[in-house]
This record gives sequence, structure tokens and C-alpha cells, in this order.
Amino acid sequence: MNILNIDTCPLCGKKHFEEVLTCTDHYATGEKFTIYRCTACGFQFTQHVPDESVIGRYYESPDYISHTDTRKGLANRLYHYVRGYMLGRKAALIERICGMRNGDLLDIGTGTGYFSRYMQKRGWKVSAIEKSPQARAFAREHFGLEVAAPEKLASYGKGAFDVVTLWHVMEHLQDINGTWQRLSEILRDKGVLVIAVPNPASFDAEHYKEVWAAYDVPRHLWHFTPSAMQQFGAKFGFILTERHPMPFDAFYVSMLSEKYRGSRMSFLKGMLTGTEAWFASLVKKERSSSMIYVFRKK
Repeated sequence: MNILNIDTCPLCGKKHFEEVLTCTDHYATGEKFTIYRCTACGFQFTQHVPDESVIGRYYESPDYISHTDTRKGLANRLYHYVRGYMLGRKAALIERICGMRNGDLLDIGTGTGYFSRYMQKRGWKVSAIEKSPQARAFAREHFGLEVAAPEKLASYGKGAFDVVTLWHVMEHLQDINGTWQRLSEILRDKGVLVIAVPNPASFDAEHYKEVWAAYDVPRHLWHFTPSAMQQFGAKFGFILTERHPMPFDAFYVSMLSEKYRGSRMSFLKGMLTGTEAWFASLVKKERSSSMIYVFRKK
């Protein structure tokens, strides 16, 4: 198997790392992967993950519901309910920060197309990219969306979009620096970049440690603290203008984490920890399970 060995920090370029945690792939294989931290800048990443050419089988699980539409089980039904609520919140955020009700929007990692379809119905001209052929087929069959494969990103012209969104996608992308550079090129001068990622500095991450479901190894290669995300933006000419917590994520992530622990009554215990995490994020939003980052060009 082709293995990705990271010998240089993609954020600061230094080469000295320390082990942080060893986590298990609970979704697909049961294999273990180690998370490392750069001793110079603190950026965390999963080491020795399968290369892009062979990682596909680690997504082949009916439980990976970001790329499916199953509603079996209470946790999955909760996930879909919250997703529906958050579509409106995301749209309102984008339209407020842009000062626009329509424009050109690119959604990278659109999954099964719910967000792209929602923005399209609101009047936006939406382009969408998704790696999974099954998810692209779902979006086409259910929403009539023509979703492109990731190779399409290289073809967009300079300044093609008013908004680019990556909802829980950046942590999956192996060519992280190349992606940031491309985002800078395709955004218009007054464009907005919106990125949502899990937060390893969150209350629930510190509570669950190696069984925190949002580490999601090896699918999640990068683990962005608020500080690391700001530094990446600055490296590629972006200014971080807003940060928003995603406290609902803590409930779903906590329920999964309890399941991985083998807890009895994992739903109830996850709800209790999710509630604690919610209050922690109210006190300090940087403790939220996931964060939304809004960038503009300098």
C-alpha cells in the first residue's frame, strides 16, 4: 500500500515532530494511526495514512453518513435534523458577510449535495466538487446537480467565484498547500472563503482524547486548532475576519465517541457530554467541537 509520510510540517516547514495520540479507525478497518504535532508551530496531523490513490476503501462504510443518506438509528436521525437547521444558518451567514443575495459560489466537498441545492434554490449560481462517485450520483439523481470530480478545481479561472465553501472538507485534502493556493486564485478580490473543520482544542476533544470521533483517522489527515487555521490563511494572503462555533457538532461527536468507548447508553452519555461542551463553547467559542472560519483576501 502507498503510504503518505509527512517529513516536513506543511504549515511552518520545520521537521521536528512529537507523538500526540494513537487513534483507531472505528468506521472501516479497525486499524490504528498516530497523530503527531509539529514542535515548532503546534500543527497536528495524522502520520502514515494511505495515499490518495488507495484511501478510497477507508470511506466505504454505510456509517459514513456525510456521504450517504441513511436515517437508521436515533443518532443518524438527529444528524439529519441538525443538518436541515444548519443549512439555513449557513446561508444566512454567507449572505450577511457577502452583502449579496446571489452570486457565484463554489462548494468543495459537496457530499450528497444538500448545501449546494439549498443555495441554488436561493438564487445562487452554484458549482460543486465532490470526490465520491456515489455521492455525485446521489446529488444528480435526487437534486439534478451536476457535481464535478476534484480535478475540476484546477480548471477554474482567476477570480471565478464570490464565495468558496468547504464544510468539513479541508481536513481530508492531502495537497493542503496547493489547495490553499488555488483558493486564493479563484476567489475574487472581495470574495469570501468559508471553512468549517473539527477543533482538536475543543472541550469534547480534550474529554475523549484518543477516542474523540472527530479525529476520524485516517480520513482526517489534518487537525486544525483555531491558531493553526488562522496561520494557514495568513500564509496564503487571507485575513481571518470571523470565527463561529458549531456547538451542535459536539452532541453527535460525543455520541459516536461514547459508542467507540463501548459505553452502555452511549446516546444518553453523549448528550450529557455534548451539553457540557455546549456550555463550554458559550464561555469561550474556541472550545467548540467544530469551528467556522471566514476569510477575506488581504
